[in-house]
Amino acid sequence: MLTKVFLEHPRKVEESYFEHMLFAATFAGKLLMAAGAAIVHAILPCCFEKTASRIIADLYAKTHNRGQ
Repeated sequence: MLTKVFLEHPRKVEESYFEHMLFAATFAGKLLMAAGAAIVHAILPCCFEKTASRIIADLYAKTHNRGQ
């Protein structure tokens, strides 16, 4: 059961548990930065005009077809 919960998915993407944890935490941090840029842009449209979409596109490129 613990193997399924903690190791099954990381193995599918050819990572150890800790490699996957670092990747996911970094991914989450970048999503938070994108969200922050989007919030600032909502208030001040002249700021961060393409930042959030650029971050999202970069994250998609890094995760698309991962583990296939």
